[in-house]
Amino acid sequence: MPGLTADNVPARLFYYAPPSDGSKPRIYVSPPEGVPPVTYGADEHVVQIENVRGKEATFTLDNAGFLFGKYTPNHKAFSNDEEIEKEYYPESIDLIKRLTGASKVVLFDHTVRRRVAGETGIDPKKRGPVPRTHVDQTPSAAHNRVHRHLPEAEAKERLKHRFQIINLWRPISHPADDWPLAVCDFRSVNWENDLVPVELVYPDRVGETFNVKYNPEHKWKYLRGMTPEEFILIKCYDSVEDGSVAVLTPHTAFEDPATAAGTPPRQSIELRALVFYDD
Repeated sequence: MPGLTADNVPARLFYYAPPSDGSKPRIYVSPPEGVPPVTYGADEHVVQIENVRGKEATFTLDNAGFLFGKYTPNHKAFSNDEEIEKEYYPESIDLIKRLTGASKVVLFDHTVRRRVAGETGIDPKKRGPVPRTHVDQTPSAAHNRVHRHLPEAEAKERLKHRFQIINLWRPISHPADDWPLAVCDFRSVNWENDLVPVELVYPDRVGETFNVKYNPEHKWKYLRGMTPEEFILIKCYDSVEDGSVAVLTPHTAFEDPATAAGTPPRQSIELRALVFYDD
């Protein structure tokens, strides 16, 4: 394929296209009858995605919004939610603290994804890789998460200091050669123009996520052939919004043209963490 090299692959990414009827864009976790799970469209573009294997150390949470690392977890089954919370959560909290210097980490959610051939991953009930450029929380949704998961008095105090939402993502079972994860360097994102708030409608509440509009300046990266011993931290929000650090990281699954025929479908887990600092 033209453009396919050891360092770059051309891939189709699906950016934001507004609802055709002019309505507010929404994602329904449990859509009403006759309503699609996703009410907005997709704007397809072929972009170059850089394989940064060998250059991982140049990207940090502060400069790019993501960080690659190696850590073999003690928990390896990822088949039972209760066991994941009991065994994988504590070691993941320790890992995030060690890498960030945070004083407190609260894991509030996790998703195990197992791709099924023929599924798009868009339906929230079918947890495959998501092939849309997005950020998991808007700033207001990030603040709401603090109030949702901490006692109110503690939440008010924590919000006086720096906090982040960070996802810990890793392949499970086998390397993620199939539909890997791409992340967009925050330094290439136009904070004012590229992000579109989308309502995330749960049965009992409404959250908010960002979808991403196409910008030819975006610089997309991935780590080809990530193994279950490797992980990526993805910053979804940082309360430091003064331009000194990356605030967030658009990301998406993509079909990698370098993937060999017969590669097993991607399996992965992501944890979502509130990360607090004392400064």
